[in-house]
Amino acid sequence: MADKIAVAVIGAGRLGRFHALKYAQMPDVELRWVVDADASRAQSVAEEASAPYWGTDWRAVLGEVQAASIATPTSTHAQVAVPMLEAGLDLLVEKPLADTPDAAEAIHRAAIAHRRVLMVGHVERFNPAVRALGALRNPRFIESVRVSPFPARSLDVSVVLDLMIHDLDLVLELVGAPVVALEALGTPVLTPHIDIAQARLRFANGVVAQITASRVSRKAERVLRVFAPGMYLSADLRERKLVRVRAEHGALREEVESFPDEDPLFAELSHFVSCVRTRAQPLVDGATGVEAVRIAARVHQCIEGG
Repeated sequence: MADKIAVAVIGAGRLGRFHALKYAQMPDVELRWVVDADASRAQSVAEEASAPYWGTDWRAVLGEVQAASIATPTSTHAQVAVPMLEAGLDLLVEKPLADTPDAAEAIHRAAIAHRRVLMVGHVERFNPAVRALGALRNPRFIESVRVSPFPARSLDVSVVLDLMIHDLDLVLELVGAPVVALEALGTPVLTPHIDIAQARLRFANGVVAQITASRVSRKAERVLRVFAPGMYLSADLRERKLVRVRAEHGALREEVESFPDEDPLFAELSHFVSCVRTRAQPLVDGATGVEAVRIAARVHQCIEGG
């Protein structure tokens, strides 16, 4: 086996803890550091994931690891990621890449300037139901609904950057054309930020997408529906199930495919590690992450101006 890649996890909250535990399961990875502003949390996650070192200052990992996951609050991504890239680390930055287009661009530019691997943690790209959708050609209308009960995390940003950003990224990838028109509405409910939002995007190739996101729902739902000539697909991203409905010989034929045992986060982190080792371009690179943040900023501007 090739030498293990030494990694750190910066930010040991809910997502950071998952990153640490997944890295700990990988035979070609050595999880060396867990860092969090809360020392007790850093220590707890490090011990749970069998990482030998923990601390409160991310600078301690410089020179100690080759790569890191950044799972700190979104508003801190640029101030942590840029100097780490400048120091020579390869990074997976949790979605969204940053809280503003300028901050996202700064991270992307630093990765290019220092020839570092930069991957953005849009984990839904590794959801098997989404991968099955990727084979679809010529979509005409896309509808996504992503709602959840009120969380105790990611409250430093709006629901657009917390939840809708997943579906903005997926829709941009599925359509593969520029956004030419955008309408949006939304409102704060339980936080100072927008907690429920809806956006309607029209693309240069004629595709229309309608995206709904809420973190003040009584239930959790993550569904992506894609309509194309002669076909309708519905991906349940929580259950990892894809339903295909086709028109054949004047009747509808329905096929259901389930992917219950696949782990999207493990697949995402494994892909990142592979890119670090081979220097390949990640599936979700810096430019892709920047574009998702740019469209999210347009959604915000539309809501605030409306």
